[in-house]
Amino acid sequence: MSKNKLVQGYEVVIGFETHAQLSTQSKIFSRAPTAFGAEPNTQACAVDLALPGTLPVMNKGAVERAIEFGLAIGSHISPKSIFARKNYFYPDLPKGYQISQFEIPVVVGGEVEFFLGDEKKTVRLVRAHLEEDAGKSLHEDFIGQSGIDLNRAGTPLLEIVTEPDIRSSDEAVAYAKELHKIVTWIGICDGNMQEGSFRCDANVSVRRPGEPLGTRREIKNLNSFKFMQQAIDYEVRWQIEQIEDGHAIQQATVLFDPDTGETRAMRTKEDAADYRYFPDPDLPPLVIADEWVQRVKAAMTELPRTMAARFVADYGLPEYDATTLTQSKAMAAYFEAAAKACGQAKLVSNWVMGEVSRRLNSSEASIETAPVSATQLAALITRIADGTISNNAAKQVFEVLWSGEATEVDAVIEAKGLKQMNDSGALEKIIDEVIAANADNVAQYKAGKEKAFNALVGQIMKASKGKANPGQVNELLKQKLA
Repeated sequence: MSKNKLVQGYEVVIGFETHAQLSTQSKIFSRAPTAFGAEPNTQACAVDLALPGTLPVMNKGAVERAIEFGLAIGSHISPKSIFARKNYFYPDLPKGYQISQFEIPVVVGGEVEFFLGDEKKTVRLVRAHLEEDAGKSLHEDFIGQSGIDLNRAGTPLLEIVTEPDIRSSDEAVAYAKELHKIVTWIGICDGNMQEGSFRCDANVSVRRPGEPLGTRREIKNLNSFKFMQQAIDYEVRWQIEQIEDGHAIQQATVLFDPDTGETRAMRTKEDAADYRYFPDPDLPPLVIADEWVQRVKAAMTELPRTMAARFVADYGLPEYDATTLTQSKAMAAYFEAAAKACGQAKLVSNWVMGEVSRRLNSSEASIETAPVSATQLAALITRIADGTISNNAAKQVFEVLWSGEATEVDAVIEAKGLKQMNDSGALEKIIDEVIAANADNVAQYKAGKEKAFNALVGQIMKASKGKANPGQVNELLKQKLA
């Protein structure tokens, strides 16, 4: 779906709620571990099981990760926030309520900026609050039984809520990817969508331009960017069809079925009043002194948007390049190491965004496992910059390095005889011979036909077996034809 365009005369309105599992070793209110993949019910302690007499104790690490997130997106960190009981009765919620935050969350406001193509977008955040996760219901249809795994019960979550600022599925995916980048970059969440560490819910509605917001339906637990786009696109089409057929949209929670490509209603959507929030009497207010915020800030890594701005200022990169290179911390580090080593930042940027990224994508690998190191890429680019090899020859060298057949750039250049011919005397001899043998092209060039010049350059490159320095060829040929 194209960005910011009306769909059949309707405007799409989307808000996001994202649950990021915080990267603490223990749960938010108990000492039980949070490791993924353990046998069912082996990581649930008395507190998680809500046994009589147990009391929750706040995990300091979870609070610090919430502070880091707030600082990363320019939010207000509440000096005092309150935990509440969110009441609902599911089998995988032993207490009969979830400890969350309602009236006063730990993080208020902020915004997430990202590019959609070459257009910069901003999505405002309402809040980000701490809460515990529920357990998981396991359904064994083939034996007609269900079970409860409480390993996830009490796992620390940061729920991140946006304003309804998103206007297309493309924009929704771009926002979700940027948010994913932020939480993984600062290390507060591992971002593993398949394991449920980063779960997105999309609130989708449609309206005629200028009309009040339509009734939203919440698509729950979108665990891949691909399915996210498919689910939103289907839901938008479905809502428009319902309205066009004269039906009112009912507020509901829906699930996306990737096998059918459709959303289906799971339950009527609850409002805040249905949960009967009230302050949790077992937890005192969470007080965050400014000194604590400053300590967390001082220990934080350089943020991606700060690093991108530095790449523009220090290396003279276009904003698009800088933003692309800071999509991951590993790629940014790879670029900067190569740029510092060879002093050719723009060339490095072109190669990282071009040949390196193309190879990584085709092999579904990450920059951390790239066969060509930043040092090797810098050595290769140095040889391009000093005229030793052409761009085409550099690609041949890169192929050898990537395959692991060799590790030294200069050794590959020598072994394959890829050095450019920079001897002006030898080049002039070849150019004179080509000019003498191509009188028609010479005449056409002098008559104003630029294509004839390119034809002559091609003949010279062929005569030199591709080793002539193209820049030098152009300069000498123009002098001789002047």
